[in-house]
Amino acid sequence: MANRRGNAKTGEKSDKYSVLLPTYNERENLPLIVWLLVKYFGESGFNYEIIVIDDGSPDGTLQIAEQLQKIYGADKILLRPRAQKLGLGTAYIHGIKHASGNFVIIMDADLSHHPKFIPQFIEKQKEGGFDLVSGTRYRGDGGVYGWDLRRKLISRGANFISQVLLRPGASDLTGSFRLYKKEVLEKLVEQCVSKGYVFQMEMIVRARQLGYTVGEVPISFVDRVYGESKLGGNEIVSFLKGLLTLFATT
Repeated sequence: MANRRGNAKTGEKSDKYSVLLPTYNERENLPLIVWLLVKYFGESGFNYEIIVIDDGSPDGTLQIAEQLQKIYGADKILLRPRAQKLGLGTAYIHGIKHASGNFVIIMDADLSHHPKFIPQFIEKQKEGGFDLVSGTRYRGDGGVYGWDLRRKLISRGANFISQVLLRPGASDLTGSFRLYKKEVLEKLVEQCVSKGYVFQMEMIVRARQLGYTVGEVPISFVDRVYGESKLGGNEIVSFLKGLLTLFATT
């Protein structure tokens, strides 16, 4: 433990981690995910900032974020809202412009991704010098909790079909909990054309094409406690269309 903390303190001087949190109607989840991020970054000693990118949430998410900024400080909580819902890819582009860290972490704000895994992501990256580290639900002790059989079958099926068609060299294509070198994320975002759930998948495929190295950390994915899932029939159809487009163009 002493060694790990010592390494963290060394990393704190040279590396900074910018966490991008795109939000839409996450007023119940945002205070807890921010508290957990502050807790685990504080315990591990890594330098960080949290960038909240709210897309005009009608439930008052931005007002909650403003209160959190007062609690934790404007140096740790950065608010970069947008007027309306413009999509995940453009949210990352918007967030990267304001990120001062040399590493960027992307994750969901709905508590599906637990910040306790972030120190493992950082250690994995340092051990292998990886260009990006992706959380995986499908290796080691990774898993999914809180989903019904339908959701599990959709996720497993989507990942299997993606693996067969795209052969990406990563076990979890559709996950969205990742750590990137900032310059790598900037390059990948420039290359990607997909939207919605396919965007995360294309990021891994483009990384392989560009010769970037990918590390993986097993994670536990937990279904959201508050709010409604944004996965519906339209998203599934869009995913399949995007997958076929990727297959045809990569």
